[in-house]
Amino acid sequence: MNHLDAFRQDTRAWLEANCPEGVRGPGQVAWGSRRIELEPDVRLWLARMAEKGWTVPTWPKAYGGAELDKAEYQVLISELKRIRARTPLTGRGVNYIGPTLLEYGNEEQKARWLPGIARGEGGWAMGYSEPGAGSDLASLSTRAVRDGDRFIINGRKIWTSDAMDCDYIFVLVRTNPDAPKHQGISLILVDMHQPGVQVRPIRLLSGASPFNETLFEDAIAPASDLVGGIDNGWTVGKRLLQFERSTHAGINISGAQGGRTAESRLPQIVKRYAPLANGAIADPELRTWLIRVEQNGHAQRLTQKRVIEEVQARAPGFASSAVKLTNALQVQDSHELILAAMGSQGIGWEGAAFSPDEIEATRTWLRDKSLTIAGGTKDIQRNIIAKRVLGLPD
Repeated sequence: MNHLDAFRQDTRAWLEANCPEGVRGPGQVAWGSRRIELEPDVRLWLARMAEKGWTVPTWPKAYGGAELDKAEYQVLISELKRIRARTPLTGRGVNYIGPTLLEYGNEEQKARWLPGIARGEGGWAMGYSEPGAGSDLASLSTRAVRDGDRFIINGRKIWTSDAMDCDYIFVLVRTNPDAPKHQGISLILVDMHQPGVQVRPIRLLSGASPFNETLFEDAIAPASDLVGGIDNGWTVGKRLLQFERSTHAGINISGAQGGRTAESRLPQIVKRYAPLANGAIADPELRTWLIRVEQNGHAQRLTQKRVIEEVQARAPGFASSAVKLTNALQVQDSHELILAAMGSQGIGWEGAAFSPDEIEATRTWLRDKSLTIAGGTKDIQRNIIAKRVLGLPD
C-alpha cells in the first residue's frame, strides 16, 4: 500500500468515527464569529477538526494546521465530500487574512493570530472599499496615525461584509499622505470590540443586510498588528485579494474551501417545476438552457481541479480572477434558469402562496447579483485577465 492509499484509509476511518451526523448535508457552517451561536454538532465538528489540524489542512502544525501536501489535501477533500460533510470552518480568517499572515506576518504575529484563527476563535471582516475608493482602491483616505506603540484610525469603509457579527477587521489605511497613493498605504488588524468602531448595516435588494458601512472614530490598534511593514500595504493587500478571489473561485487550498464545490442539484430543481414529456423537460428552450448550464458547471469544476493541481504557491495568482469571474457568471445563470422554470412561483417574496424554498430561491437570485461586484467587479476581473493572463497591452 502506497502512502496516499494509507492516508486515505486512515482519513476515512477517522472521519467515520468523528464526523457527527448533524454536519452531513447542508446546514450551518462555523466561520469564527463569537456573536453567532453554533449548533451542538457544528461546535463539536469544529473542535474535532481543529484538534486534528484539518480546519486549515495545509498550514504548518505550529500554527494549527496539519502540513498536508496538495495530494493529501485532495484526498481529505474527496473523503469529506464522500460522506457529505460540511466544511468545519470557513470565513475571512482561514481564507483571507490567515494565508496572508503566513506570507507577510512576522513570527510574533503568526504565533499570536494563526492558532486562534485555525480554531475559529473570532470572525473577520474586510476593510478595503470606501465611499470614494472602490474600483480605484488606492485612492482610499482612511487614516492611521502613529501614537507611540499604537495607531489611531479615523475614516470609514463600505461593503464590509458580515461586519455586524465580526470580532476583528483587517483594514487598508493611509499611513503616509505625502507619498504617491500606492506607496503610502498599510494593512493593519483592528479589534472591533471597542467604542471607536461602529457598524451600520446596508439593506440589499434581497432583504438581507450582510454588507455594512464601518466607521472608525479614534479607533485603536497596536503598532505590532501592522502587517508587512509600514507603507507596504498595497503589496500585502493585493496578495490578500488573490486569496479572496481564489476562495470565491473554490481554488484556495491555503484555507478550507478549495475543491469543495458541490455537485449540481439543478436538473432536479428545474424538473420539479418545468412540464415534462416522457420524463424529459418538454420546453426545448428550457432544456437547451439546462444542458448549457450543466456543461458549463462541469467545465468549471474541472477547471477548479486543474488550477488546484497546477498551482505551485499556497494560492493561485492572476488565474484566480478568471476562475472567480466564470464561477460568478455560472451561478447567476443557474439562478436565472431556476426562476424561469418556476414561472410565477419564482417571484415570491412572502405569503402562504409560496413555499419556503420558493421564497429562498427568489431572494438568492437577488442576493447573488452581488457576485459580479463583491471581491472585485467583473470589469476589474476582465482587466486583470486581459493584462495579467492574456498579456494584452494597457
